[in-house]
Amino acid sequence: MSITVKQLELGPMANFTYLICDAASKICVCIDPGWEADKIIGESSGLTISHILLTHAHFDHSNNAAILAKKTGAKIYVHRTETSGETKSFVDGDKITFGNSAITCMHTPGHTQGSACFLIDKMIFTGDTLFVDGIGRTDLEGSDSEEMFKSLQKLAKLPDGTVIYPGHNYGNEPTSTIGEQKKRNPYMRMRL
Repeated sequence: MSITVKQLELGPMANFTYLICDAASKICVCIDPGWEADKIIGESSGLTISHILLTHAHFDHSNNAAILAKKTGAKIYVHRTETSGETKSFVDGDKITFGNSAITCMHTPGHTQGSACFLIDKMIFTGDTLFVDGIGRTDLEGSDSEEMFKSLQKLAKLPDGTVIYPGHNYGNEPTSTIGEQKKRNPYMRMRL
């Protein structure tokens, strides 16, 4: 499997949007198109965006999803607890196939009830569940700190070399690994 990743920092809240491309077929998925749909389309020149995956439905992650879907014909997917309108749903463990590749959906509630991460080829796209050296807020409506703790423990079971791609550029570096976060991130070091 040959996968390429484009990490785009877009919008006023240091959001990351991702284009994950199956190199052989030139088909890709877009994760969290919160801002600047035209820029995303420009970055995907020569590629076909087949799916739009939302780590959760907060506006800064989903704001431009409908616009991008209309311009590309891609289908929007979000965890079943946060579906609305034209979105399609997934649950924990579902696989979404694009080209010759597949992404595994992991339900990781805490930041929101339907927060999710997407795992492919030793990479995980963590949205607002896990940042570099931090986590998403758990003091918002629909947040739950106990659920967040369980979700972080679930992520901690992934191989240490798994590269994390967070939903915001809030750390000292744009990516990290599960192993590094288990050492450095205070929220990943917590135990019951």
